[in-house]
Amino acid sequence: MIDKLDAALRFNREALNLRAERQEVLAANIAHADTPNYKARDFDFSARLSEAVERGRASSQSVSLATTSSRHLAGQAGSQAVSDKDLLYRMPNQSSLDGNTVEMDVERIAFADNALRYESNLTVINSKIKSMLSAIQQ
Repeated sequence: MIDKLDAALRFNREALNLRAERQEVLAANIAHADTPNYKARDFDFSARLSEAVERGRASSQSVSLATTSSRHLAGQAGSQAVSDKDLLYRMPNQSSLDGNTVEMDVERIAFADNALRYESNLTVINSKIKSMLSAIQQ
């Protein structure tokens, strides 16, 4: 039962985790807008999401934790944070004299878009949980 619930919410959970991590990367870009020679970073969200879902699917099928009671829930490894090797450098539209590649308009748009998608993902998860609760209550 828990496995089915986890499978129903896995995609959205992974998407939320990655959106939060992307928000941190974009915030770091904005914070370093005036730092000489700072290179703006980002990552390929769709590629990272498909990797996270596949990793979660593979780990839930192959890894099981030892339990000492039949009432224990099955554990699952959490998603991994985006490492520096997964971050890509953003190519600037217009170069800066100090070597900084952060373009505030691009960063603000990406930040707002990511925040909006995060909120919409929360709304989807909320509606899924509400529909599951209403099905359980009936």
